[in-house]
Amino acid sequence: MVFHYDSTDPLAVVTAPPPNETPDEKAAREEREAEAQKISDQIDEELRVEKVTLKKQEQDVKILLLGQSESGKSTTLKNFRMRFARDKWIQERASWRTVLQLNLVHSVNTILETIQDALDDEEAEEAFPLTDKHHLLRMRLRPLRGVESDLKRLLGVKAEDVIQPSPTTSPKLSPRASSEFYVRSRNWRNFLQASRIDEAESSRRPIKHDGVSTQDVTEVISGCKNDIVALWRDPVVRDILRKYKVRLEDSASFFVHNAERLATRDYEPSDDDIVRARLRTLDIQEHDLNVAEDGGSPQIWKIYDVGGSRTQRQAWLPYFDQVNAVIFLAPVSCFDERLQEDLRVNRLEDSFILWKAICSSKLLSRTTLIIFLNKIDILESKISNGVQVKRYLPSYGDRPNDTQSVVKYLRQKFKDTVKHSSPEPRMCHIYSTSVIVELFFPSWLRSLIDFDI
Repeated sequence: MVFHYDSTDPLAVVTAPPPNETPDEKAAREEREAEAQKISDQIDEELRVEKVTLKKQEQDVKILLLGQSESGKSTTLKNFRMRFARDKWIQERASWRTVLQLNLVHSVNTILETIQDALDDEEAEEAFPLTDKHHLLRMRLRPLRGVESDLKRLLGVKAEDVIQPSPTTSPKLSPRASSEFYVRSRNWRNFLQASRIDEAESSRRPIKHDGVSTQDVTEVISGCKNDIVALWRDPVVRDILRKYKVRLEDSASFFVHNAERLATRDYEPSDDDIVRARLRTLDIQEHDLNVAEDGGSPQIWKIYDVGGSRTQRQAWLPYFDQVNAVIFLAPVSCFDERLQEDLRVNRLEDSFILWKAICSSKLLSRTTLIIFLNKIDILESKISNGVQVKRYLPSYGDRPNDTQSVVKYLRQKFKDTVKHSSPEPRMCHIYSTSVIVELFFPSWLRSLIDFDI
């Protein structure tokens, strides 16, 4: 058989069927060609989908949440998710019950450890009239030590994930800071998946992990409810906490104050509870939000919550590329506090250093900068209690020691950093916030939608 082909086509010789091809060989060749064409079409489709995805991603808004540890990044993210990812938020609500129980138990155990410090201190033992009632409370609440360990195991916390506080070296600092722990993002996602519920399911469905059951720990906590309430309301215990300047996390008093509600078998977390819940995660968390207001077309916001501790900040840099906006959390109430990782460093000064580094980054030279002067409510409380800002922030000088003056000074200080450290002139949007108090859709969140980012 003689095959004819187009002599003007340089590939015709290669692609032409071989001479003297038998029917079986032809069938095998055509099968191979069909398979090759199928693979080629599949590759073309994957390239098309990838092109569409990349084009879609170019239209997404990429936002970084930056700030030191305990600055309010996670709480800010919760505000976003409550508004713009409501369905997922509701599905995950039951999962936060375990976190809130852990926050409560951790706070109670910190109080019990402080009481033990007072018992070990001969001078303190004489100053505080601890009675048999206090010793009985300590004994009855002792099971909560094991409960705390069990709750951490449920969430996937390992022994190496617990960070003990640094030894205190300054008389201005608390002699006791509660130990920190964190949950790896992968373990937290696994727990969310295991405990996620549908609308028809009961949010109190028991979860079992690593030999621990949520039902078992809930029984122990509910059995300790009355003793937790009695411990928190005891005036001698309050005096001991003040004496030892115990620094519980900002929202820790919320948990013990609401123990009558949280330490029950049928406890259901509210949005307010979840906003105050503290869960320190390691690694980067990414969340997609579908933002649409006032009938406008929806827009995808990709928000990245990165770790704020000093050991995690090196992970920030890769996320600076092609970012549309940076929301920086500066907790202005921490002017009298020190970094847990390094007690030589004032937390507010650390925020200034971080902000300067962000402003001076060439990768962020065209990025919209938004700063939240956060925890205004705590700042106001400290000032009303007589704490002098200039004692901890010498540059404040002799300005009035009131909230409005302090916020005005800090606002200008952060604004000056933008002016003097940015690679090129740009605007900076500054807001005074309390992201715990301003739930659902606060004014600062509404204004972000109007930004051309």
